[in-house]
Amino acid sequence: MSWTEVVIEIAREHAEGLSDALMEAGALSVSVEDADEGTDAERPLFGEPGMVPEQAAWDHSRVVALTDVDADQAAIIAEAAAAIGLAQPPAFTTRAVADADWVRLTQSQFEPIHIGKNIWVVPSWHEAPDPDALILEVDPGLAFGTGSHPTTRLCMEWLEAHPKPGSSVLDYGCGSGILAMVAKKLDAGAVTGVDIDEQAIESAKLNAERNRCEIDFFVPNDFVASQHGSERFDIVVANILSSPLKLMAPMLSGRVADGGSLILSGVLARQAEEVAAAYAPFIKLGVWAELDGWVALHGQLGAAGAPPSRSSGEGSN
Repeated sequence: MSWTEVVIEIAREHAEGLSDALMEAGALSVSVEDADEGTDAERPLFGEPGMVPEQAAWDHSRVVALTDVDADQAAIIAEAAAAIGLAQPPAFTTRAVADADWVRLTQSQFEPIHIGKNIWVVPSWHEAPDPDALILEVDPGLAFGTGSHPTTRLCMEWLEAHPKPGSSVLDYGCGSGILAMVAKKLDAGAVTGVDIDEQAIESAKLNAERNRCEIDFFVPNDFVASQHGSERFDIVVANILSSPLKLMAPMLSGRVADGGSLILSGVLARQAEEVAAAYAPFIKLGVWAELDGWVALHGQLGAAGAPPSRSSGEGSN
């Protein structure tokens, strides 16, 4: 099977509305690109992961809609233009999209990832590069956490650098469950994962089963009502975002056992001080390591001073 892409260049104020209208009119998928990409006029749009950027399109936007090869592209565009109140349909060009083995093509984009000293995250369709390493079989999916993002890597590297066999671990905002699985494979005792997304919980359970890791996963209400409801943990790790981390400071700090460690990531370097300030009444945090503009914060409950940062010899892979 083959398809036809419709390419429309349009002003920013119409790009998002036209995209939605094209989907309603019969397009199979729609994307918005910077029409000035590759020129001096190219402008990046920044948004913190998990947050909606202030602008959803560029001043000079390119809307690309995928349609069936035998669809009436002109009619689809005319219907979409009328739906958003354009006086006339915008000009467009088309280009053919040949059939391909999309599964194989997608899989080829995901290679094993080496993290820290001895951790490999390996998609199920690959052989592990080092069978003797700490291997996590994780496929890209709907839940966050494959080891490719700097915040995930930083937390994994902290866990690897501070193995505590038999310790209890809480992974709050567990996503795919990757941090909980690292802790378990490093011989932690009881490990618990919590996430607000029920789909993430299902994904984490499947990943843990695939990796032969015994971990309890909960949504927050079930967690509070469970046998862990009032438990404090030797290690609490939360890789979320700065805003929710600040709001959860009393709760997360209260989950750390005496002498236990708290590790936070999902924090940009410029946000480190304000996040640490939110936790200051409960636990003293300092930057343990930084990677690509993101940091991991660490503190130990009951420690008088700020925690040491990672030594310069412990680089990221």
